Amino acid sequence: MPLPRLRLETVTLALAALLLAIGFLQPTLPWKRALFEHVVVIDVTQSMNVTDMQLDGKPAARLAFARRALHDALSELPCGSKLGWAIFTEYRSYLLFTPVEVCANRAELRASLAGIDGRMAWSGNSEVAKGLHSGIVVAKALPRVPSLVFVTDGHESPPLNARHRPSFDDKPGEVAGVIVGVGEARPSPIPKLDPIGRPLGFWAADEVAQVDPRSLGRGASVGQETMTEEGSAPAAAGLGATPGSEHLSGLREPYLRLLAAENGLAYHRLRSAEALSQALRDPALARPVPVRGDLRLPLSALAFVLLIAPHALAWGRRMRRR
Repeated sequence: MPLPRLRLETVTLALAALLLAIGFLQPTLPWKRALFEHVVVIDVTQSMNVTDMQLDGKPAARLAFARRALHDALSELPCGSKLGWAIFTEYRSYLLFTPVEVCANRAELRASLAGIDGRMAWSGNSEVAKGLHSGIVVAKALPRVPSLVFVTDGHESPPLNARHRPSFDDKPGEVAGVIVGVGEARPSPIPKLDPIGRPLGFWAADEVAQVDPRSLGRGASVGQETMTEEGSAPAAAGLGATPGSEHLSGLREPYLRLLAAENGLAYHRLRSAEALSQALRDPALARPVPVRGDLRLPLSALAFVLLIAPHALAWGRRMRRR
């Protein structure tokens, strides 16, 4: 037999009051949420000034394109995730600041990102493999070991010799992360800039090392004596070197894929902010973080349903009589 209307309203009102009273106690429920923590290392060497990308329909430098994509991708990281910036130049990665929470510090993250440019570099060298290793060392030294996001075009300068690649004691997969390749495969001239960023033309072939130093050999102490490094093979194509055209720069994608595979990292070619956002939110980079969910909203919603339920039932009965 259905409850009298007054009794039903009394019961639902009492339950709603109880739920609201519990809500005032600010109850929480422990659970785990997938969040992200990244250190983003941005290549600021000279080849990143090559204008082979497009922004708003206009030619843009690789570095500017990467900054815009990172700026937009910030909005897609869930609150509670953390992000920090670092730069790569010469042969090292330098941490600008440790990862901070993205929602509370979004304005600061974007403002500091806008200030990262080629003027922060102090050397013409761009030893990408060493810079990647240095980035891994930076990540391992931080609490909770964040993921590494290494943004570069892969242009090694001076070129590498296949016999003398730098070797490191890193264990593949010790640091999770992704190498983000920027630029077009077709080589383009590398802009020459003064220390404050003003254009001075482009680098010429005779101003850039075209082969690795070890392939040049060295003078012998005795005439006609052959030194061990003489006649060694030039840098291999798989390493991205282009002897005679090193003053031009294209995305060295096969080389970056090789570095990613050797270090247990993923590889992503940067084409859009949307795709980069997905790469930064790859489940392989997520980590379950214990959080406490606020139960006040669901309790309030349930109390509201209980308050309107008797009236909704009465309205339904009237509609059926009609």
